[in-house]
Amino acid sequence: MPQIEEAEYTHGHHESVLRSHAWRTAKNSAAYLLPHLQPDMTLLDIGCGPGTITVDLATYLPVGHVTGLDIPSATAALEHARAHAAERGVANVSFTTGSGLALPFPDGSFDVVHAHQVLQHVSDPAQMLREMRRVAKPGGGIVAARVGDVSAMLWYPDVPGLEEWREGYLAVARANGAEPDGGRRLHVWAKQAGYPKESFTLSVGSWCYYTEEERAWWSKLWAERTLASHFAVSAKKHGIYDDERLERDADAWRRWGAEEDGWFTLMGVEMIARV
Repeated sequence: MPQIEEAEYTHGHHESVLRSHAWRTAKNSAAYLLPHLQPDMTLLDIGCGPGTITVDLATYLPVGHVTGLDIPSATAALEHARAHAAERGVANVSFTTGSGLALPFPDGSFDVVHAHQVLQHVSDPAQMLREMRRVAKPGGGIVAARVGDVSAMLWYPDVPGLEEWREGYLAVARANGAEPDGGRRLHVWAKQAGYPKESFTLSVGSWCYYTEEERAWWSKLWAERTLASHFAVSAKKHGIYDDERLERDADAWRRWGAEEDGWFTLMGVEMIARV
């Protein structure tokens, strides 16, 4: 297989990023997949991060097995994932490293191949979808993906600075070789990967933050991620941000979090494909 250039992961694995990702569960992030699971299935979770979705999925497969995979640099995330599995007493899960663009598994290895919020971070989403299909079992295997879309984020009120943050985030992610508006493109990527249109269905899921506690959590996370995560490193490397702009965008998040009527929602486009 020819060498494939990896995109730079915009978020990195700073503690603020792991804290955000560890909030995710099978129910709030992969509910569209749960009705398709059977207790004895094997499942690959690509881009597993801190493993909260991965370990949750393993509880739906009590006589099956789940493999969580993330990139080699995700050491802290995988340590969290293994500790989380041990803390919950979930034994039918294991974690390893590798690339979603060249999965380190033989053809037809898994009943289900799942990726949550990963395709918008890779350099070649169609190639990753080809790899997901390759390692899914033919004749009934499932490829499941949920993909975010930054331009489809909605918030209230229109706090000055947040739209500038979005524009900056889009520019940084694209400079890193990724496509942050992936949700609207998921069906096109599947087509490019050779999935027949009749082989997959699409749906939409969402997260919503509006209580005082939720606003405080979400705004603090993004203020911290703006200043301290790998986003800041790559944003300055590409000349898109300087320290003053980073602080200005972080402050916009803090001001939104202080709004009594603040509301924020994120859309994820979901695909179930049969192999």
